[in-house]
Amino acid sequence: MTNSATAPKIRNAIIALVAIGLSTLIALGVRSPARANTLDAMAKTATPYEIAFSNEKPTLVEFYANWCSACKSMAPELQALKAEYTDRVNFVMLNVDNDKWLPEVTHYKVDGIPHFLYLNAASEVQGSAIGEQPQIIVSENLQALIAQTELPHAQTVPGQTSDYNPPTVAPNNDDPRSHGAQVKT
Repeated sequence: MTNSATAPKIRNAIIALVAIGLSTLIALGVRSPARANTLDAMAKTATPYEIAFSNEKPTLVEFYANWCSACKSMAPELQALKAEYTDRVNFVMLNVDNDKWLPEVTHYKVDGIPHFLYLNAASEVQGSAIGEQPQIIVSENLQALIAQTELPHAQTVPGQTSDYNPPTVAPNNDDPRSHGAQVKT
């Protein structure tokens, strides 16, 4: 064989190897730890709300939304805190766009997100924060929850938030006990 006949084969082999290498890097990049910081991924690994209220561990509840820029901005820091404290603190994430959480949104008067609640092991609110918070503030509050001491930052000055107007629940005029009577408000 001549050099002119082997050159295209070598070139094609190199192109194939580069393509395989790039494909592998892309596939690994999609599954990289940086992608694990997305809100959806974090929510899937969060402690379920019902379990957090029954396992006698302190809890950090975050009310969030996927469109919330402040929530997205804090995701890597909260993921790091979760990795550090997960054995001692429940991390609960409640998406305000899910109507399932409307009673909690109303009960805790969530009117800006992210909205954080710090609950002791008896599920009693010890403090709250609205908006983007420095990681050190959240960490110090978590340490206090674990130590069962007063939170150093129980009511923080609001940080950057995303606008959120919780839906209001209208009276139900279709209540079968009303027998068709109109409810006056």
